[in-house]
Amino acid sequence: MDIFIDTPGTYVHVKDEMFEIRKKKDGQVEKHSFAAHKVRTIQMTRGIALSSDAVALALKHNVDMLFLASDGQPVGRVWHSKLGSTTKIRKEQLVASMNADGVMWVKNWLEKKLEAQIGFLKDLKKHRDGMRDFLDEKVSGIEKMKQSIMSAEADTLSEISESIRGWEGTAGRMYFEALSKIMPAPYGFEGRSRRPALDPFNAFLNYAYGMLYGTVEKSLIIAGLDPYLGFLHRDDYNQKSLVFDFIEPYRIYAERVVVRLFSGKKVNQSHTEKLTNGYSLGKEGKPVLVQAFQQYMLEEKIRHQGRNLSRSHAIQLDAHAFSNSLIK
Repeated sequence: MDIFIDTPGTYVHVKDEMFEIRKKKDGQVEKHSFAAHKVRTIQMTRGIALSSDAVALALKHNVDMLFLASDGQPVGRVWHSKLGSTTKIRKEQLVASMNADGVMWVKNWLEKKLEAQIGFLKDLKKHRDGMRDFLDEKVSGIEKMKQSIMSAEADTLSEISESIRGWEGTAGRMYFEALSKIMPAPYGFEGRSRRPALDPFNAFLNYAYGMLYGTVEKSLIIAGLDPYLGFLHRDDYNQKSLVFDFIEPYRIYAERVVVRLFSGKKVNQSHTEKLTNGYSLGKEGKPVLVQAFQQYMLEEKIRHQGRNLSRSHAIQLDAHAFSNSLIK
C-alpha cells in the first residue's frame, strides 16, 4: 500500500514495530497503525513530523519515504544507500547514452508515448460524434510526428536531438489541444502549463505527473540505474534526466486518470486554489486525485508480458528489462 499524508502537524513514528500516524481532527487525536511489510511508500507534504525510528523502520523494510512539493513534485526521498544492482549497469548506461543504443532507446520510448496518445484520442472519439473530424485531424498529425521520429537515423543522439524534441513538442501541442476540446465547461485550457499551472486541469495533471515521477525514479534506482544520467533530456545541474526520458511511455497513466476525473465531473471549484499567477491543487482536491491515481496504478490490472500486473509493477519490470539490456 501507499500512504499519503498531507495534514500539517501529523506525526509519523513507530509503535510495536509498526508505523503509527497521529493527527488531530476536530480537537481529537486520531491514530492509525500500519505493518511495515505491507507499506510500499509513505508520501509526505510539508509540515509533517517524522521520527528517526520511523526512518530506520522504513530502511529496514525498503519502504520508500518520499517528500513532495505543493505541486506533487518529489523534492527528496529517504532510501538506503546501496545500489540496486551491479555498477556495471551504470557504466553501460553512460556508454549507451553516447552511441546508437541511446538513439534506439529514445525512439522506442517516444514511439510508445505517441502511440498511447493516439490510442487515447481514438478512445475519446468513440462517444463524441460531433468531434470525430477534429480528433481525427489531431490523430493524423501525431502519427506524422511519430513517423518523423522513427525515420530519423544517426549514430548519436546529439546529431538529431533537437529535431526529435521539435517533433515530440509538436505532437504534444496537438494532443493537448484535443484534450482541452473534450473538457467539460468551464475546464478548457490553453496548452500545457507547469510552474505554476494556469488552470485547474494543469494543476491536477502536474500533481499526477509528480506522483508518477516518484514511481519511475524508484523503479530506476531498484533496477540499478542512475536517474541523473539521461539520453535525450539535457544533463542540467541536478536534473534527473533519465527519469524524464524513461517516464515518457507512462505519462498516459497520469493523463487518463485526470481526464477521467474531469470528464466524469468528479472535479469542482473547491478542489483547486487560485494563486496570484495561477492555480494549485487544493486540500480537498488532493485526496480525490491521490485515491484515483493509486487505484489506477496499484489496484487495476493490465496484461503485461503474459501476466496480470499492476501498472506500477509493470513499470518496475520494464526498468529491469532496460538495465538488463544494457549489460546484455
